[in-house]
Amino acid sequence: MYPISPQMAAFVAKTESFASDDSSLAGLRQNYDRMCQAFTPSPPEGLQVSDIYLGGVRVRSYQPPIPAPAEGWPCLLYMHGGGWVVGGLDSHDFICLELASTLQVLVIGIDYRLAPEHPFPAAYEDCRAVWQAIQAGQGPHAINLQRLVVMGDSAGGNLAAALCLGLRDDGQPLPRAQVLIYPGLGGPADLPSRRDCADAPLLSSADTDCYLALYLRGTGKPSAYAMPLQAEDFGGLPKALIAVAQFDPLRDDGMLYAERLRAAGVEATLYPGKGLVHGCLRARGQAPEVDQLYACLFDYLRSEGLTQV
Repeated sequence: MYPISPQMAAFVAKTESFASDDSSLAGLRQNYDRMCQAFTPSPPEGLQVSDIYLGGVRVRSYQPPIPAPAEGWPCLLYMHGGGWVVGGLDSHDFICLELASTLQVLVIGIDYRLAPEHPFPAAYEDCRAVWQAIQAGQGPHAINLQRLVVMGDSAGGNLAAALCLGLRDDGQPLPRAQVLIYPGLGGPADLPSRRDCADAPLLSSADTDCYLALYLRGTGKPSAYAMPLQAEDFGGLPKALIAVAQFDPLRDDGMLYAERLRAAGVEATLYPGKGLVHGCLRARGQAPEVDQLYACLFDYLRSEGLTQV
């Protein structure tokens, strides 16, 4: 039904091989972690990886083996995916290692609290706390605040967009750009991609509804910081790169967000993700269409000053 390439189909099959009959929360997390581990390479030689706390939140820093720039590190603040329910620092080592080593910049991954034990606004507040700590110059790294970008995939893309909204609303310093990869932004249930990709590989429409319900548990009327597409005003936000996946129920969330940013006068680049499925960042080096996505991400980040080379 979904015309994906043989390479992408092989990646999907490998990912699905980690599924089990244990549908408990602990079981889901364990299977997700096992799957992620299978796609995580060894750290590149020389890269310093360390777990620290910023703003009371555990983070992981990835520092390239070069002298710190005099004006501070260009920095990527990364928010991991996993439906706000699964995942953590280990699950997204693969992308953070790749970004730090390829661009030779500092990457900081956030270990935000997970739902349903900690529903909204816990994850959002953790991301804000880390942002504020960086702005205050806390932590072991000197960071160039003019070359600071927020980035996330899936639920992490949601958190990156929400962080930008909250900072703008409070008149706080904003990141240079926001990079969102197949983000879930709380779009309406009647978006075409919800129907057209209802049973898409690796993420179904039912999955997205389930994760969102766990994240919003007990919160009443959803805020724009939980579902950024609920915002009434999209002006004054950082420029954006939004990469969506063609075969993903969340595809139209990203497309709609790009549309609304542009209508509000914000520069937004949309990557259409032809042939991609949700979660395909892990298929780096396995499917040419995923390597093209990485090339786009690296080019965009370099154009925003996120590079030392």
